[in-house]
Amino acid sequence: MKKNFKIIVLIIFLIAFRDINAQGVTQFGTPTNQEVFPKGEYHELADPSNIDAQSWKTINKTYVVWASKNVRYAKNIVPTMTKKSKTHKIVAWKGERVNAQFLVFANEDMTLQVAHRGDFEDETTTSFVRYVMTDELNKDKKGACGHRPDITIYDSSLVADVLDHITEKLPYKKHTVQPIWVQVQVPQDAKKGNYKSTLFVQNDNQTIGKLNLEIEVIDRIIPTPREWSFHLDLWQNPFAEARYFQVEPWSEVHLDAMRPTMEKLARSGQKVITASIMHKPWGGQTQDYFESMVTWRKNVDNTWHFDFDVFDRWVEFMMSCGIDKQINCYSMIPWSLSFRYFDQATNNFKAIEATPSDSIYAEVWTEMLKQFAAHLKEKGWFEKTTIAMDERPKEQMLTVFNIIKNADKDFKVSLAGDWHEELETELYDYCIAYRHKFPEEILQKRKQNGMISTYYTCCTEPYPNTFTFSQPTEAECLGWYTAHLGLDGYLRWAYNSYTLEPLLDSRFRSFAAGDCYIVYPEGRSSIRFEKLTEGIQNFEKIQILKKEFLEKKQVTKLKKLEAVLNQFSQENLTDKNITSIVENANKELEKLQ
Repeated sequence: MKKNFKIIVLIIFLIAFRDINAQGVTQFGTPTNQEVFPKGEYHELADPSNIDAQSWKTINKTYVVWASKNVRYAKNIVPTMTKKSKTHKIVAWKGERVNAQFLVFANEDMTLQVAHRGDFEDETTTSFVRYVMTDELNKDKKGACGHRPDITIYDSSLVADVLDHITEKLPYKKHTVQPIWVQVQVPQDAKKGNYKSTLFVQNDNQTIGKLNLEIEVIDRIIPTPREWSFHLDLWQNPFAEARYFQVEPWSEVHLDAMRPTMEKLARSGQKVITASIMHKPWGGQTQDYFESMVTWRKNVDNTWHFDFDVFDRWVEFMMSCGIDKQINCYSMIPWSLSFRYFDQATNNFKAIEATPSDSIYAEVWTEMLKQFAAHLKEKGWFEKTTIAMDERPKEQMLTVFNIIKNADKDFKVSLAGDWHEELETELYDYCIAYRHKFPEEILQKRKQNGMISTYYTCCTEPYPNTFTFSQPTEAECLGWYTAHLGLDGYLRWAYNSYTLEPLLDSRFRSFAAGDCYIVYPEGRSSIRFEKLTEGIQNFEKIQILKKEFLEKKQVTKLKKLEAVLNQFSQENLTDKNITSIVENANKELEKLQ
């Protein structure tokens, strides 16, 4: 049966690709003029905006200048907010990952390459910031949810977001702006002091500009990402990776293709493995829906058997990438209450349509959970596994609690959804929507009991958010907001649920651009993801400083820190002031270090 099921899955997968041509096309019908799902080097879509030829006439040389990492620079507009100094200075903790951005713009075509020499040479990476197609919030500016079949309704533009560390030499077209991202991973065993390096920007191996980078490492240490206390939960989609790389799901080549992307997630402190234990837990809301990692089979004698081979392969792979604290299994209450299984008697797939209050629902799920619990205990994973639900009604959740506990009273349960006090005591991992807040006394009680309390954003929130058109500081703001409320971390529903051509077009049919993913294929990062990580690192710093100030009874410093955090209340944050609040908070935090 295992072999037959794998063949069926492969056939389904191959059928899904039967209409894919050699040349790529975005989901809105725009030809990409290159191979479908490009790997390695690629070229961006054409810029729909017009070049301001008059403004570019003022450019009479090649500029290589430091710029703000908190700005997405337009491709066709001459930059004005750039730093004149050739030296950029950063203050860093030992173990911290720090970022900077510089720009190249000129009035001649070139082939760009970047080299660096000096301190932290092996720990420094440079990436070309590539442009991807984006859109905008809904026209009322109050959110970004809703079907978007007609892209002409929304303004579309190229936006700087992809961090392309793979392309070593990039063709540059005159009268455009090319940002370049610089990242330095400061070693945890670095000595306190000043470190210097030089970046060489070259055109066909001829140096056209030099920039200096100075990092002052202070005598403080940030833990390794595995040790970060921040509970990061970005949902992974391995099925999107299989489609993009056009490989058989769960094959070695599939796992190898995903590894850079999942290891990148681990390096930002991810704690949770996302596992789908039934067919389409979220329907077909993404380009690549989630298939079940558990084989449901009804035998000829009407007994049930559940095979966990794929689940095991996925979990073991993710653990090998460095993500191993928690396994969240979705979902006993899917968006469509339909549960697909393989019927041995008819040699075909069938589905049970049932609600949690139906007897057949309780019967099948009880048997599934009993077999699942026994398997998890055998693997040594039971204590770190939760039965997880997403935005489900309170009444259904209360019914499901009883079914879970009847199957195994020690199962942990998690929910991402609205705040319901009636559910709180049963939820080990409770993630509430940004618009809600935990009552302070309940939040403290949950902390004392070792329970996890987080929040999430999705297409509902216009800001702070991580759309491709969002201000970079919005992603960093999420970590500050977590510290402000004293929560454990942050959840987002999509780490890598790619659009059809994610490197080129981040727009999607149901949500604003970028809502479905925050990184790009082949382990490419994004401005959004690196700024999110900066916010998480600040969260870790705040916990260290707060503990120290309390232990040493440094009341003045503690009050200053609280004053900084109070700036991140929902009432105070607007799309107009997020960047200034984040930048000011970083300055104040640096003073307290």
